[in-house]
Amino acid sequence: MKIRTCLIFLVLTAAGAALAAPQTSKMAAPLDPEIIDAQGFQKLLERDRGKAVLVNFWATWCEPCRDEYPMLNELAKQYAPQGLKVIGVSMDDDGDLILMRRFLARYKPVFPNYRKKAGEEAPFRQAVFPSWNGSLPATFFYDKDGKQVGHMFGEGPRETYEATIRTLLASGSK
Repeated sequence: MKIRTCLIFLVLTAAGAALAAPQTSKMAAPLDPEIIDAQGFQKLLERDRGKAVLVNFWATWCEPCRDEYPMLNELAKQYAPQGLKVIGVSMDDDGDLILMRRFLARYKPVFPNYRKKAGEEAPFRQAVFPSWNGSLPATFFYDKDGKQVGHMFGEGPRETYEATIRTLLASGSK
């Protein structure tokens, strides 16, 4: 009887230790988004010339950004085969890096994300859109020639996004 009790105790102890052990991920952790400044942002637009581009600026502390982000991911999946390039840019501070990692892990974006270089707020916003006051979310639309053809401040309805995307994809033949 004592032997059986000891065996049960050992089995339960081993099972508890196995459950308490840290779990290792089978997948490598994603890399942190590349840091970009105003020049880096312009290089992104140049690189994607010939495609319709949607750039969304977001932050982890922005509730409308969190609400809108899953829809942007769906739109990226839906319209990428037709030539839409979606890009995300985090406006979070460097101190929010862990929150940003969690945000991206939670939403699993199918599009590339970058983060704005710390500081240089005004020059960065000027490079994106001179009259942008930094409100988030902010989305900018670029045609296939790389020209900014529209913008949206605040959380936008899916219908507005889709109408703008269809117009972008239909314009030009590049």
